[in-house]
Amino acid sequence: MKKEKTTGTNTTDKKKKTLNTDISNVTLLSDDDIFLFNEGSHCRLYDKLGAHTVKVGELEGVYFAVWAPGVKGVNVIGDFNNWDKSTHPLYPRGQSGIWEGFIAGVGKGTRYKFFIVSNNGKYKVEKADPLAFYSEVSPRTASIVWDLDYTWCDGDWMEKRHSHNALDAPISTYEVHLGSWRRVPEEDNRFLTYRELAPRLTEYIKQMGFTHVEFMPIMEHPFYGSWGYQVTGYFCPSSRFGTPQDFMYLIDYLHQHNIGVILDWVPSHFPNDEHGLGFFNGTHLYEHGDPRQGIHPDWDSFIFNYGRHEVRDFLLSNALFWLDRFHADGLRVDAVASMLYLDYGRKEGEWIPNEFGGRENLEAIAFLRRLNEEIYKNHPDVQPIAEESTSWPMVSRPTYIGGLGFGLKWDMGWMHDTLDYMSKEPVHRKFHYGNLTFRMIYAFFENFVLPLSHDEVVHGKGSLLAKMPGDDWQKFANLRLLLGYMYAQSGKKLLFMGGEFGQWKEWNHDESLEWNLLNFAPHLGLQRWVEDLNRFYRSERALFELDFDKSGFEWIDCNDVEGSTISFIRKGREKNDVVLVACNFTPVPRFNYRVGIPAPGFWAELLNSDARDYGGSGQGNLGGVEANPIPLHGQPCSLTFTLPPLAIVYFKRSEQSEIKSPG
Repeated sequence: MKKEKTTGTNTTDKKKKTLNTDISNVTLLSDDDIFLFNEGSHCRLYDKLGAHTVKVGELEGVYFAVWAPGVKGVNVIGDFNNWDKSTHPLYPRGQSGIWEGFIAGVGKGTRYKFFIVSNNGKYKVEKADPLAFYSEVSPRTASIVWDLDYTWCDGDWMEKRHSHNALDAPISTYEVHLGSWRRVPEEDNRFLTYRELAPRLTEYIKQMGFTHVEFMPIMEHPFYGSWGYQVTGYFCPSSRFGTPQDFMYLIDYLHQHNIGVILDWVPSHFPNDEHGLGFFNGTHLYEHGDPRQGIHPDWDSFIFNYGRHEVRDFLLSNALFWLDRFHADGLRVDAVASMLYLDYGRKEGEWIPNEFGGRENLEAIAFLRRLNEEIYKNHPDVQPIAEESTSWPMVSRPTYIGGLGFGLKWDMGWMHDTLDYMSKEPVHRKFHYGNLTFRMIYAFFENFVLPLSHDEVVHGKGSLLAKMPGDDWQKFANLRLLLGYMYAQSGKKLLFMGGEFGQWKEWNHDESLEWNLLNFAPHLGLQRWVEDLNRFYRSERALFELDFDKSGFEWIDCNDVEGSTISFIRKGREKNDVVLVACNFTPVPRFNYRVGIPAPGFWAELLNSDARDYGGSGQGNLGGVEANPIPLHGQPCSLTFTLPPLAIVYFKRSEQSEIKSPG
């Protein structure tokens, strides 16, 4: 009698279950999914492609799917098969170009890649999953099977988000690079994790009064020094700082404290790392084949082929992914100008005209319009924001009237003109007065954000404080004036980290900000100024309610070239909601400075950048000034007051001290 084996029964049972369970037809892709994908209308690819844990009968495993048309074969390699390139093939789904398959026994946390063999068998490469949710920490490049399960606690924020993101709401954004905002020097200068950042960053932003935070790209990028702008893992929050759930926790925590989150997003180009999207199937799949269209000369990176349906699906799905699954409140779209122009960064003969002989990238234009339509259709309470550095018309106007459909656009012209003006010695500023006033010619053509971003404090440009002329006192006074002027102008606000307390050194992504500077009074005073600016800005509807309506701004005096002063008023919707702003761009105080005003009464001085609390000389107006019934500057009344040196002052009419108008 043959003796039965008593060992290996679990393996035998597992094989029986496998044989009794049909896994050959396991798929997450319906025929409709395939149709929409191939016609360029699938905006939720992250639910279908990539790696998803599923249960088939009694079997648990992972369904893998990847788009790799025209190849000989695709195998999944990973921890589960000792990275064997021959044991776990995927199978083509008709003529869709998608390869799919179910592998039992694989679960969350498994590292994997796709091994792709081209049709001629000559091109063999290991690729990370383009739709992976998680990846190894650089320099390792494998994808990791993961899920996006998370219990959100930001219901109150999401319900009221429309009011925080509206164009007539105060939006003051703090731009942050997560790897260098704060570090832990006593632990080998390591990064803070997403969960460590959550309470620290939230507390600081609340203290400073910012309404939103904008994260420089957190999508996975192999080269840390790219600051996130060379993305390989478009659906992965960087594992340098934790898991996808950890990043969700950070956003959730900010939302619970009424702070909006904007994510920097890069659909303009991607790097040429072998494990990434480039040359994915042995051909130029995601990028254009011709280098005159497919290589970005400024960044030596690939340019997406916006005319390919499946590539558009990939990017549209990615944009919605961060809004759907991570509750992002906006996407700041990087380098839009490089997408719009076929000759961007190229010399004559290095680019291919469009079908009409022009330099406009018609496929990119169509993509951007479709992107914004999909964003607003699915999330009408968020804002897509364009970093567009040219005078392309109607960037922030609806697509149905010919615009690109963005909600907001960075005003790069204001940034360049204003920083150029502020870097001049005050004695020379009168020769550049137009840099201050020119903006109002175009200020209401778009919905502008005024950015003092990371780009202005790198590559030898120096910090904001270092750009300012004069001795140390004048540098701080100039920077307080610059920031106060930004908050007074029409448009939303953005300030890069470190600018709020006057970092001396140029930003270095390998180091923490110079927080030790807050031990010194001038830096602490500047920080206090920004804190008060934010709170004042948020409390005065005249400073934000009509940001994009020319009726919300009126010059009082924009002709004092010799004195280098300007004055203007900002208006809210209510008839008497008016704030007067006056700026002195010289170190000479202006006593008995007189400007026209629209109404009589007592005008309270509500904010003065020269106050001693901020590090100023303490010159001011003892709380306010009574109006004179003397017409000036086309206004029925006027104010006479002290305009401090290198300073900005804000006045508002006080109803409690109102006097009757003459006659």
